[in-house]
Amino acid sequence: MHIITQNIDDLHERAGSTNILHLHGEIFKMRSERNEELIYDIRDDINIGDKAEDGAQLRPHIVWFEEPVPLIKKAVYITRDADILVIVGTSLIVYPAAGLINYAPQPIPKFIVDKRIPYTSSVSNLTMIEKPATEGIEKLKLLLSQLA
Repeated sequence: MHIITQNIDDLHERAGSTNILHLHGEIFKMRSERNEELIYDIRDDINIGDKAEDGAQLRPHIVWFEEPVPLIKKAVYITRDADILVIVGTSLIVYPAAGLINYAPQPIPKFIVDKRIPYTSSVSNLTMIEKPATEGIEKLKLLLSQLA
């Protein structure tokens, strides 16, 4: 199983999940402003003058508004290879992440769980569970058990 999240927190990790792609980065990491590959763990503030090993200023390892999303290609690859797609708790209005649903193979089962289902008429094989995530996941588990 792969988890692709737009969230920058570590809630998935704290819940015990593995194989997580943080599409918009991770708030508990910092990186060089010059070299996106120089990434470090952090729990304290980053100050002006805190430098990476390449001498560049450190910054949060997150995607700011209007910056490119470097991991979107990896997310597309994961989505194209999916056997089942489950989308939980999103308005499907934040792009490019919202467009990932369009890369899922046409014939696979797709599920969306949200308290307000966004417009999705062009998506085939989509089951909509219009409930808050905590309730909708229970219904999703039942539906997935019927697929097995």
